[in-house]
Amino acid sequence: MAAKRFFDGDEDQPNQKRMKTKPSLASVIREVVMVNFLENFCSALEPMLRRVVSEEVENGVRLISCMRSISRSPSLKIQAADHEQKTSLQLVFSKRLSLPIFTGTKIVDSDSNPLQILLVDATDGHSKIPTSLPYSIKVEIVVLDGDFDRPEFTWNKEEFDNKIVKERTGKRPLLFGELNITMRDGIATVGEIEFTDNSSWIRSRKFRLGARVVAQGNSQNVRICEAMTERFIVKDHRGELYKKHHPPALDDEVWRLEKIGKDGAFHRKLASRGINTVQDFLKMFIIDSSNLRQILGVGMSDKMWDVTSNHAKTCNLGTKLYRHRGHNYTLILNPICQIVSLEIDGQIFARDSKFMYSPYIMKLIKDAYDEWNSLEEVAEQALLTQGDVMVGQQTQIMSFMGHSQSLITDGSSGGDGGAYDWVVNSGFLPQHSN
Repeated sequence: MAAKRFFDGDEDQPNQKRMKTKPSLASVIREVVMVNFLENFCSALEPMLRRVVSEEVENGVRLISCMRSISRSPSLKIQAADHEQKTSLQLVFSKRLSLPIFTGTKIVDSDSNPLQILLVDATDGHSKIPTSLPYSIKVEIVVLDGDFDRPEFTWNKEEFDNKIVKERTGKRPLLFGELNITMRDGIATVGEIEFTDNSSWIRSRKFRLGARVVAQGNSQNVRICEAMTERFIVKDHRGELYKKHHPPALDDEVWRLEKIGKDGAFHRKLASRGINTVQDFLKMFIIDSSNLRQILGVGMSDKMWDVTSNHAKTCNLGTKLYRHRGHNYTLILNPICQIVSLEIDGQIFARDSKFMYSPYIMKLIKDAYDEWNSLEEVAEQALLTQGDVMVGQQTQIMSFMGHSQSLITDGSSGGDGGAYDWVVNSGFLPQHSN
């Protein structure tokens, strides 16, 4: 009976399931509406999500590509660094170079002094104010291609470095000497440097000198713009054999003067008249410049004559003087036949004495010129210690040569008194003793 009851209970289970509550119409409708809403919402949301995801992916790829490009490109790195480190500090060469430049010859500035590099601040973009930093700066001297023709201080570090010229294959370093210097207090003096090769082998045929900072003490965050000189040609040392001297020396051969070429027509004409040195040229210029002009001939134009004579006038006269004695006079001349002192019968003549204009004095000077090799050579200091009267300075006397009028022509000064009148009236003759 118990087993039968258990079986009967099992038979009642399906009926119990069928007796569960059926869903209402409202719930079915609600479920259908919800499903439709979700389908429509997802359908509308999908394009927007795709677009947003696509844009973000593109931006991410672009950023990664840009970062990789920067990491690979020194140019972009330097430009970014330059932008971050933009400054008004600049290196400059204090003076222009002395030209021409020859291989194996020390490079100096236009005053024949060692090159100097200054640190300046150009905040307003125009004026350059000397400045200094509280720490030392290591500066390197380099050679640049002459075609690096950018406006001053508008280049970046990479552009400057790309224009550095190295030596030709198999040659010595192009620039030799003290190339690395230390700048303190905003100034650095360059030691002896020289070129070992000429500039004819590069396309521009010209070089520039540059200076760049290679170390900045304990501060590496300040960019200092590099310095650059003017363009110039470097010639082989053998060309120096024909180099004009600035200034010329008294004992230089006369072809060292501008416009007079070695073994050229002017050189030969001068040599034929015994004018072999710069001193010979200047003495003739003082005594009879018109005759000197005629010796050179019509081939020398007035412009060329001015260039040659002006170059000669820059000559350093030194301190040697020459004494010309007669039976009753003593005439002291400088190395180019200009009067320094005149004494006749124990009397020293004043510079404004009319006697100084006389043909007699002119003749004394001409006689001294003709007998130059027999004159007694004395030093200026020796004359001073012996009691001779000296008026004016040797450096001032050179301005006398600004006049081209002949001192001696036909025994008189001629015209307005010429060069001799000038020296009389300019204080280069002694005062009267009375």
